[in-house]
This record gives sequence, C-alpha cells and structure tokens, in this order.
Amino acid sequence: MGKTLQVAADRAYDQSKTVLPAEVARGVYMRNAPSLRALKLMHLMISTAGGRMAQDVRHEMRLSDIRRIEGMAHHDRESLKPLFEELRAAVLTYDDPQAMRYTIGGLLDQAVVDYRHELSGDVLVSWFFGRMFRDMAERSNHWAILDRQTVFHLGSKYSVLLFQHIASLAGMDRIDAKTFTIPELRTLLAVPEGKLERFADLNRRALQQAIAEINQLSRLTLTATPRKIGRTVASIEIAWTVKEDPTPAKRELSVSKVGRKARRDGTAETLAPEFPETGGIAYSPHWRDLKRTAGCTMDDSLIATNFRRFLKERGIARNAANIEKLFSDFCAKVGRV
Repeated sequence: MGKTLQVAADRAYDQSKTVLPAEVARGVYMRNAPSLRALKLMHLMISTAGGRMAQDVRHEMRLSDIRRIEGMAHHDRESLKPLFEELRAAVLTYDDPQAMRYTIGGLLDQAVVDYRHELSGDVLVSWFFGRMFRDMAERSNHWAILDRQTVFHLGSKYSVLLFQHIASLAGMDRIDAKTFTIPELRTLLAVPEGKLERFADLNRRALQQAIAEINQLSRLTLTATPRKIGRTVASIEIAWTVKEDPTPAKRELSVSKVGRKARRDGTAETLAPEFPETGGIAYSPHWRDLKRTAGCTMDDSLIATNFRRFLKERGIARNAANIEKLFSDFCAKVGRV
C-alpha cells in the first residue's frame, strides 16, 4: 500500500479535508475533463471512500450528502445522471517513465442511484471506482490535502483544476513555483480545442479568474508571471505562498456567495458571516473553529440546531453583525458535554 492510502485512512476523522492522490490532483486525466459540478462530485466521492479508495468495493453515500455542496443543493436523481456520465467518460492516462510504459483507463467503473425510497427523501448513491484509478491510488506515494469547502465553493472548472494541482505541490520542500508552457497550461486547465486560443483570452478568462478565486477562498496566494520569447508568451511561472492568516478566506467561505465576485474585486463591502440556514457545521471550517475555540464538545449538527433555535426565539438574523460572538458565547455556555 502506498503512503497516500495510509494518509487518507489516518485522516478519516477529518470531514473538512480531502486526501487526493497527487497523480489525480496534477491532472493525469486530460481527455473529456469533467465539468465543475462533476469535479465537485468526484472530490466528494474520493473523500467519502478515504483510505478504501483503492479497494474493489462498493462505496456509497446519500443524496443529502451531495446537496450540502455549494451550488448542488437542488440536485435530484435525474440531474445526477449527466454528472456520473461525465465522470465515467473521463480518461486517465498514467505514464511511468521508469517502467517505460503508460496506462489508459478511467475513474469510474459504474454508479448506481437507488431511488426506491425517494418519496421519503432517502436516495442512495453507490459506485465502484475504475481499475485504473484503484491501481493509481494503490501505488501513490504523493498526495494533496485539500480543504473540502474551498473546492466546493470554487466557481469554475479552471479554478478547481488549478487549485488541486498547486495544492499537491505546495507541501513539497523547497518548491514554491512551477513553470508551464502554454500547451501544458491549456492541458492543466482542460481548455477545449478551439476555445480561448489567444493567450490574452486564456489569461484573462481562465487563468487570472481562477487565481483570483483561489486567492480569495483558499489558504494559498498564487501569482502568475509570463515568460516571453521575443513578443510571444512562451510559458507561465505560477508561484504560491501559504497565507500567514487564513481568517479572511475562512470568513468568505462562511458567507453567502452573493456578492463574492464584487468583494473579490474590491467593489463591495465585506459582509458579516452568515450562520448556515440548515444542517450542521461539519463542512463549515469557520464555524467549527469558533466552536472548538469556545471549548464546545457538542455534536456539530446538534449545536447548529440549538443555535438556530436560539436565534429564532430572539428574532436575531443569521447574518447579524455580532453573529460570531453570539455563536462563540452560546457554545461556551451550553456546548460542553
């Protein structure tokens, strides 16, 4: 067993992080790359499987787990179908220069959506990973530990692909930048042939927007520097640093995405964080950090339900200016079990 599987197994308790094999994070599949929502579903599937991702077993989750993802709250059994079709069609290519061979396969073998009990809201999603993916995960000794909520909140395919690639490099010693030729960058971002053919368009509509979004929502700060041969941009150096204070990113993840681009561009005031309307806070790093700091040991779902009841009884809005202090005080007072 490779080190990646052991790391995934050891972090099974942490629902805020996904351990992704570096071979996947760095974009070994470049044919028929999935869309944004399919990529988010892929991350949830891999994180759900955890240390069992290389086993030839059936993995499963509920539709309700998928609906917790940013932008996927309204998915049903029919709208999931094209996402699984995209994941089934994604082609993985793994080249092993030492063995002098490459292997082509797929991420997904099959997926089953069981909706026999759909009326009661109980839809079961199960799947088998493809042999290619399982073999890759089994051999993997390099990995990326991704903040799950950052991936789920990113708003474009380009952002997810760039973030997972750089995150797989950010933990390596003495490496804080990587240079990509323009064809390599197009491949990394899975830009289709015939689209964004001019570098100016690729840079403005894909790369710079992805970097701006990653810088706003993640623990990393990325910069891109063009390298020219004559007047032609031949390559791009992407450098990264880990933020000393990730609080602004965590804060942004805790508020509504409405106005996010304006806040990113500096054309709108920063909003107060908004406490989740439903569900627990297992996937909300900002609120979980406040809970832990306050010494709260109550279940994430229970403390969230109790706090919403507390707000409702007093007519307090979930985005009140002092909502963080209210939650911290509430956790400290009633959250010790």
